[in-house]
Amino acid sequence: MAGFDDPGVFFSDNLANFGAEDETPGQQQMINNQQVKRKFKDFLREYQTNDFNYKYREMIKRHRLNIYLSSDAQPLGTRELKSTCVSRLCKVTGIVVAASGVRSKAVKIAIQCRTCRTVVPNILLKSGLEGYQLPRKCNSEQAGRPKCPLDPYFILPDKCECVDYQILKLQETPESVPYGEMPRHLQLFVDRYLCERTVPGNRVTVMGIYSIKSTAMPGKRTARDKVAVGIRAPYLKVLGIEIDTEGSGRSAAFGQTFTAEEEEDFRRLARSPDCYDKIARSIAPSIFGSADIKKAIACLLFGGSRKRLPDGLTRRGDINVLLLGDPGTAKSQLLKFVEQISPIAVYTSGKGSSAAGLTASVIRDPSSRNFVMEGGAMVLADGGVVCIDEFDKMREDDRVAIHEAMEQQTISIAKAGITTTLNSRCAVLAAANSVFGRWDDTKGEENIDFMPTILSRFDMIFVVKDEHDAARDQAMAKHVMNVHMKGQAMTSENVEGELSLKFLKKYIAYCRSRCGPRLSRCRRLFDFLAMQDYSRPLAKMRLEPFATDSHVDEALRLFQVSTLNAATSGSLAGVEGFTTNDDIETLARIERQLKQRFPIGAQVSEHSILQDFLRQKYEERTVYKVIYYMVRRGELQYRMQRKMLYRIK
Repeated sequence: MAGFDDPGVFFSDNLANFGAEDETPGQQQMINNQQVKRKFKDFLREYQTNDFNYKYREMIKRHRLNIYLSSDAQPLGTRELKSTCVSRLCKVTGIVVAASGVRSKAVKIAIQCRTCRTVVPNILLKSGLEGYQLPRKCNSEQAGRPKCPLDPYFILPDKCECVDYQILKLQETPESVPYGEMPRHLQLFVDRYLCERTVPGNRVTVMGIYSIKSTAMPGKRTARDKVAVGIRAPYLKVLGIEIDTEGSGRSAAFGQTFTAEEEEDFRRLARSPDCYDKIARSIAPSIFGSADIKKAIACLLFGGSRKRLPDGLTRRGDINVLLLGDPGTAKSQLLKFVEQISPIAVYTSGKGSSAAGLTASVIRDPSSRNFVMEGGAMVLADGGVVCIDEFDKMREDDRVAIHEAMEQQTISIAKAGITTTLNSRCAVLAAANSVFGRWDDTKGEENIDFMPTILSRFDMIFVVKDEHDAARDQAMAKHVMNVHMKGQAMTSENVEGELSLKFLKKYIAYCRSRCGPRLSRCRRLFDFLAMQDYSRPLAKMRLEPFATDSHVDEALRLFQVSTLNAATSGSLAGVEGFTTNDDIETLARIERQLKQRFPIGAQVSEHSILQDFLRQKYEERTVYKVIYYMVRRGELQYRMQRKMLYRIK
């Protein structure tokens, strides 16, 4: 309803009837409907007869009032909604996992008889998912006219009054699911101004009336439906919905408003000289060490600036980080912390993730029987971070599916007659282990099983090793003991120099929504192009409009200690894209000698070939690599239980 002087009129009252002391607590909590109606009518009457001149008072009389309810009561779980809760006001919490499109529902209709043309106007319909059963007989009998047949009425669309409505799917929170059971779902009905208030991934607290609806499909009555006459499906008729901004998962941080005090605190933090170090120390403070990894994660959380080029192409501004290394080095804990601190985050594990679960899937809608599309993890995390644990356990086909999402930040779908492109403007934080369990420095590229196409999409690659150092292990043990002994104090009070999780989460959302720095001209022509993506988050942390020389230097340092250090130290030696020219020449020399001494159709022992090259001072790992490449190209073939090599071409 447009044209109002104020955004709304608020009526606050305690709906519970705390009556006589001899009543039971259940009877005391019951709502007296007549008393509530009388109080609300008195409120409207006093408001309209007040001295304040309400310009659109007549519009209120012609329109239905929308009631928005909120309560401080303890919410119920999805499993606690029983048959005794039907037609009662309930408060539940959960995660929105699916949302339908906005549709229209009639609240007032007019029907007309096909035979006598009698119009029955202003028929009011109940709210919710219950429909309206048209009368089977016409009541307007006129003398001299034949009786109207059965089912004569049809609806006049131009004389109907409709409102918007939307169907949401609410899933119970993971912490409320009992051990060994699957999460349950509840259907939500929202209408009018509550439509488009939430998106899949939001944690919400909902107040509404627990209602029931018929399970039969409209227009289709089968023998099974005739038997199940008294069976109804439950749903919640929503009267109020609040989005939780704290905790893991998607929140409303990007859409929320910030108070003047909060903005002043943000600017004070941005002006402090140790802003960067303070934010890095606040990233998983209970984890010992890993200072550079935490700084890289801070850059990932704040993100860069998406740039559109003059030719229409776009360059992503988000940073992708890969953590490779030994188990027990807190890689998974870092991913869990990012899920908690990022305004929008989705956590998934590699073995339990498929290509459709990460990108998008096409399913059949049970109500309309049409094919609809549901977004996966990278679509739900649009504008945030996707945390993929056990990245090495994913199937290769599933890893290939996210190539487009990581570089182009879009997901193209062409299935079941649906051709579209979805946005996945998110950063990727992945963690993976070595093939051998622990990282083996002597085996180089054999430690990982990644194609160069997926490695090239990660901006920073950290090799995390569990090195045996007595002094470091002693310091780590002291840190762990401090965390356990002072755990309660650390949760209630922040350690000096660290930021609280709530404040840091809001600060990240504020910087991402209010700041989009550019690279200053002084270093634009002299530095590597990719450094623009690394230096912009550093400027965004300080709310600065330009990335200066100091930001570029720090970005170069982070790239040096991550990807370049892993490549030059031999940790990724031999991986395609990280192989030096000397290594390539050595591989080509061994392959030429092998083809000269090994004619087509001949069969030679692998052990004799290896010993021959070892006498020429070649490394065993390099010889095995050449044999592996030739077998993969189909030039060699193993025979006799992989003891003999046969040359095919």
